[in-house]
Amino acid sequence: MFDNLTAKLSNSFKSLTGKSKLSESNIKDAIREVRRALLEADVAIEVIKVFLDRVHEKAIGLNVQEGLNPTQSFIKLVESELTDVIGGSNAEINFKTQPPAIILVAGLQGAGKTTSVAKLAKFIKEDQKKKVLVVSADVYRPAAIDQLEVVANQADVDFFPSSIDESPEDIVIKAKKFAQKNFFDVLIVDTAGRLHVDEDMMSEISILQKRVNPIETLFVVDSMTGQDAAHTARAFSDALPLTGVILTKTDGDARGGAALSVKYITGKPIKFLGTGEKIDAFEPFHPDRLVSRILGMGDVLSLVEEIEKKVDKKKAEKSAKKMIKGNFDLEDMREQLLQMQNMGGIGAMLDKLPGLGQIPESVKNQVMNDSQSSQMIAIINSMTPKERVHIKLIKGSRKQRIADGSGTNLQDVNKLLKQFEKMQKQMKKMGGSKMKKMMAKMQEMQAGGNSSEGMPDISKLKLPGFGGKKFPF
Repeated sequence: MFDNLTAKLSNSFKSLTGKSKLSESNIKDAIREVRRALLEADVAIEVIKVFLDRVHEKAIGLNVQEGLNPTQSFIKLVESELTDVIGGSNAEINFKTQPPAIILVAGLQGAGKTTSVAKLAKFIKEDQKKKVLVVSADVYRPAAIDQLEVVANQADVDFFPSSIDESPEDIVIKAKKFAQKNFFDVLIVDTAGRLHVDEDMMSEISILQKRVNPIETLFVVDSMTGQDAAHTARAFSDALPLTGVILTKTDGDARGGAALSVKYITGKPIKFLGTGEKIDAFEPFHPDRLVSRILGMGDVLSLVEEIEKKVDKKKAEKSAKKMIKGNFDLEDMREQLLQMQNMGGIGAMLDKLPGLGQIPESVKNQVMNDSQSSQMIAIINSMTPKERVHIKLIKGSRKQRIADGSGTNLQDVNKLLKQFEKMQKQMKKMGGSKMKKMMAKMQEMQAGGNSSEGMPDISKLKLPGFGGKKFPF
């Protein structure tokens, strides 16, 4: 997400590189390039105007902070104003009501609403430790109820059956009574997809909303529709008392116009992002972290939180101990690759590291892409447990068997073995004490996963591509 915008903004800041101070002239040049970048990202024009007016006004009297050059000072200003425009801070789900807390989910047809209901239920169950029930009040779309049951099973949350012969109001009332009787903390209601120009359907959901009186009314919108997403959200907001927005399909949106426009246009915060097809590809929306990623500063906090949730700590500790002793084998390498895939792949991880998100895909692919990672796992899976530990056993006919079993060729198998041998040699060179220090550093990062304490101060970073000379760690 935001790959194009990140690249364009990076180029726009270059007009300030080498300048000893900020002036009216070079500020105008930089702002012109930022405007062009935002227009190409399909950000709503009214949002661009408000944002750039604020930046221009504050940049004129901007004092360059100690330790920063003009480029970095300007970037810090852009970061602050952009964060403010798109929402400031994370807006959490409201659970302050007599259980069950009812969450009504509305949206356009095809926006990914039903899948988002299951993703939201899974998130609330695992992150908030709540007992969650989902129900479908969509009596119009064929198989809508069945679809919710399928994705609810994938999310491992409870599903309340409903029928197309019932009215949406009756369905929700029955589900609410069941939730109360069985001590559910949260009831999430999936509604029929509708167009904002369909007066009858809009009237129906408005009546349902008043009858149910949910604590949250969330609007699901496809980020790939750009600024149209923001204007559609505003139309729904005029008809319904929305409390927030879920932005879907952000993994396929390289522009980011919707995310940067929704909050300002609707006045409603984006609460969650759908980041992929998998049922756990769903995350809270943090405006400050998103802006940091857009400006190439990375998102270390989200990366650390993801590590906390998705990395098997016992397996990680076991691998770490073997690395320290120099006993790292192909089984450990396989586990590391699987853990990376579980976190969205190497590309998703690189995007969260300062400076690395703006590296072109062609350069990233030279290091290793996700298809190469899958191929390496397949090759290791085709080895026997003994071969994974004793690499020297893998010769001649064994290599051919592994290649055939993994659907690869001898060249691919040899390449993997050479890469692994290089890793082993490097680890042995590092020695026990160096490896222990590195592991201690990683543990410190994990320990600070839920707060900003110990994280680098953005105002003091030297950012690659923005006049800086090195990565901030």
